[in-house]
Amino acid sequence: MVAKRQLFLMSSSAVHGYSYLEHVEKDLPAFLKSHGVSQVLFVPYALTDHDAYTAKVGSVLQRWGFTCSGLHTYPDPVAAVRAAQLIYIGGGNTFLLLRTLYEEQLLQPIREQVLERGVPYVGSSAGTNVATRSIQTTNDMPIVHTPSFDALALVPFNINPHYVEPEPGSTHMGETREDRINQFHQLNGAPVLGMREGSTLLVDGDRATLQGQTRARLFRKEQAPIEYAPGDDLSFLLREDA
Repeated sequence: MVAKRQLFLMSSSAVHGYSYLEHVEKDLPAFLKSHGVSQVLFVPYALTDHDAYTAKVGSVLQRWGFTCSGLHTYPDPVAAVRAAQLIYIGGGNTFLLLRTLYEEQLLQPIREQVLERGVPYVGSSAGTNVATRSIQTTNDMPIVHTPSFDALALVPFNINPHYVEPEPGSTHMGETREDRINQFHQLNGAPVLGMREGSTLLVDGDRATLQGQTRARLFRKEQAPIEYAPGDDLSFLLREDA
């Protein structure tokens, strides 16, 4: 019997008015404790200073009562993933992150752990991007080449973290975030969930719920976008396969 996937997908780890990860200081420890997690395997590949990044995340987790180790410190990353209680992939540059996951041959092992063995997964920003079908709706610059845009596909849709509307009265004439997502939909059919900073998507098996302090905006090809509030059930997205 295939285990249930358990995902905690944050739009961001830093939110205005909060210290680092403070906006999830109740929800994230509760998620970890509900799955009996005491040690977190952190994947720092979205930034270049892996030690500093792991220390930053680890200092918060340790304050909450959890230990944290960086995947980059293991001689065999695949074995470390297969032994992990929980996998947490942090934010940064999505292209750098995905390229490194390909280089270390980690996509399939992570997928197997999460989808077949029920190992909990936490993602933030770029770590949330790679949890979806592809990284085609990231906001990041392609600072490196990736073998493919295909990502972990832990959910069958795309996410746009840090989703924002134009500032009222702005004179900026470039594309809005909504324009960019519409451009994606000119060539692709996957739904895109625009997650504002402070929002989290909690996935428990075949159930998905929006959590956090902010709303999310769902985009579908050739349809008007729809707003969803914290507490709303988004489970229908897990049953779609565009």
